[in-house]
Amino acid sequence: MSRAVRVLSFLADSRGVPQPLTEIARAVGAAKSSTSNVCAVLEESGLVQRRGPGYVLGRRTVELGGAYLAGFDQVREFYRICAQSPVLSHELVQIAVLDGTDVLYLARHEGRAPLRLTAGIGDRFPAALTAVGNALLAELPAEEVDARYRRAPDFPRLTDRSTQTVERLQTKLAATRARGYALDEGEVFPNVVGLAVTVPARLSGEQTLALGVSTIDVGAGRVPAGEHRTTVLAALHEAAALLSNPMAVPVLRAGAGRPVAPTSPAG
Repeated sequence: MSRAVRVLSFLADSRGVPQPLTEIARAVGAAKSSTSNVCAVLEESGLVQRRGPGYVLGRRTVELGGAYLAGFDQVREFYRICAQSPVLSHELVQIAVLDGTDVLYLARHEGRAPLRLTAGIGDRFPAALTAVGNALLAELPAEEVDARYRRAPDFPRLTDRSTQTVERLQTKLAATRARGYALDEGEVFPNVVGLAVTVPARLSGEQTLALGVSTIDVGAGRVPAGEHRTTVLAALHEAAALLSNPMAVPVLRAGAGRPVAPTSPAG
């Protein structure tokens, strides 16, 4: 079973490029003959398929992935909320979950923003560098963050601004907690700024999600123009409130950056 999982993980990381049996066997650390047997079983179940001289993931993985995502009511609601938001409908919005020291992207709303160089559904990115990752890591105690990164490999350097130490990460997380949202200033892609907030879990045992917007750096400095950022943050907080409590109807106070849910009507 573990060998089959390693085969599927390797093919997923290959991004649709067919992998010959020899490469799969080398990647999973198994003999070619036993790897062939594993691939045969996976092919019979529809989890992998032959393409040319190698293997790629099969259609069954799409069905399983769709079934998994269907269990996230928040993901389905994410698309509806983004489409109905006067602000987020025009933005590139993503929702993600923390997995170790990575974030896994669960959904993506394209909007009308002229930006494509960001994560797609199912992609993983380093949590230390992304706005959604910082928002989620900031929910953890500093000791837990230290523990996770003691077990992690070196920080990837995707741009000149990418965080490279735990100390720097902890400083960013402290700032995130203080201001109530996370900020990525070109750490993943140059000239791309990310803003993110968390979506609290509805039920005990559920994972906290992060909701983020990626936008081109249009400000005088390294962040979007102040008015645009304030507007986007207000929309993100409102969407997060709706995702965490569908019965809430947030109302934005004039000039405020966070939504305030009204009290329930009497009777």
